[in-house]
Amino acid sequence: MHQIKKILVANRGEIALRIMRTAREMNISTVAIFSETDRKSPHVRFADEAVCIGPAPSSESYLNAEKIINVCKALHVDAIHPGYGFLSENAAFASLVQKEGLIFIGPSPESIEIMGNKLAAKQAAARYNIPMVPGTDTAISDRHAAKQKALEIGYPILIKASAGGGGKGMRIVDNEFDFDEQMDRAASEALASFGDSSVFIEKYITSPKHIEIQVLGDQHGNIVHLFERECSVQRRHQKVIEEAPSVSITPEIRTEMGLCAINVAKSCGYYGAGTVEFIVDEQSRFYFLEMNTRLQVEHPVTELITGIDLVKQMILIAEGKQLTFTQDKITLKGHAIEARVYAEDVFNNFLPDVGTLHTYVKPDGNGIRVDDGFEQGMEIPIYYDPMIAKLIAYGENREEAIRKMTRAIDEYQISGVQTTLPFCRFVMMHAAFINGSYDTNFVSAFFKPEMLKTALNTEASELAALLSAVILTGSESKKEFPETIHSDSGSKWKSRLYPRSLK
Repeated sequence: MHQIKKILVANRGEIALRIMRTAREMNISTVAIFSETDRKSPHVRFADEAVCIGPAPSSESYLNAEKIINVCKALHVDAIHPGYGFLSENAAFASLVQKEGLIFIGPSPESIEIMGNKLAAKQAAARYNIPMVPGTDTAISDRHAAKQKALEIGYPILIKASAGGGGKGMRIVDNEFDFDEQMDRAASEALASFGDSSVFIEKYITSPKHIEIQVLGDQHGNIVHLFERECSVQRRHQKVIEEAPSVSITPEIRTEMGLCAINVAKSCGYYGAGTVEFIVDEQSRFYFLEMNTRLQVEHPVTELITGIDLVKQMILIAEGKQLTFTQDKITLKGHAIEARVYAEDVFNNFLPDVGTLHTYVKPDGNGIRVDDGFEQGMEIPIYYDPMIAKLIAYGENREEAIRKMTRAIDEYQISGVQTTLPFCRFVMMHAAFINGSYDTNFVSAFFKPEMLKTALNTEASELAALLSAVILTGSESKKEFPETIHSDSGSKWKSRLYPRSLK
């Protein structure tokens, strides 16, 4: 075992701050790296030491493994925490870190490599009889044979890149006439995104729920799961709303999926924090999708329902310590929902937006957590993921968590860029979300930008009428004019008036 005294966080923004805060609580020093465009970021000030790693493009800064290692050597760093994104699932980087005598706060390079390739992951998991979506178990080399396999499993099918994720290199094929065109597109995108054009096919589940299980494993073979997260509200195959636990999972299915997740982790000798992802069909049958060998963006909802600090556990595991709890000691309490606040224009197909945060005021209060890496006056750069913050609400039950989330969204004040806050509020108020019947088709099935515009216009008309009535009443009775409260959230997307006399 090795006690870690100094950690370099090989990341930026909210996740860098998240890791540093736990490190400080553990009396561990931190080193921030930053690109030239991130010089004024909060994570840079928060760290005990900070080093500019290069120009804004990530290829010249946050992805420059050699520079990161050199900083570690110069500042006598013990360990590197990669966060998520960037180098977090790069087996070669994890191997280099170990080779240089440093601790990689994450799994072994071998685990990353196995689970980083979807086909290798499926083959490893198959040894434990994990349920799989029907499809090919090797990369497609014979197109004619692949077409025959597609006919066997039945259209629609999904063509997927063997490497990578995030919806890249993925194509839905509805019939055999579109097979060749979509195959070429998927392979081309996979090559451009991951440097690997290999793809495979599997049955496309038309109305799936996206359920994932958080796992923790130590270096002594102990592995536990920390229940599930529901991540079905997505756009472009990427998550926007996550919650824990899932409203659609029974205790029996939860136990079964948890055991499967533990076995997937065992199949690659996993240690650290990881997430096993499943899709669940309309008959509540679940299938293994992939394993993410890193901390997930949505990890806060799991922390809130279990009371377990996942970053702290990752550090303890990296030091060689055993887990201090067994599966039967992990309890689920309450409900948590996370909304990802992206700088995106929900009125224009969620296209990324850039600009300056002229107004940036976070919500607060009981049950509200905001993980962010921005401050008022900062610019949203074009070089990185457009996520501004993660807004998390926790309540004793799901209904309370939804109410807290809605209130927090209304309090969040952001101007200067478009954000996903209006969409997130739309989700909280939608019947399909409230009753839990939603799936990964939520956006295409229920959301149109005009709905937000209509709702805002209706609300504005109602408020104008209310204001007129209040003014008239006030002038007739010569009462005090009502208090005016302005709520600015999204990008000045909503304002309200609440007279004192109205509830």
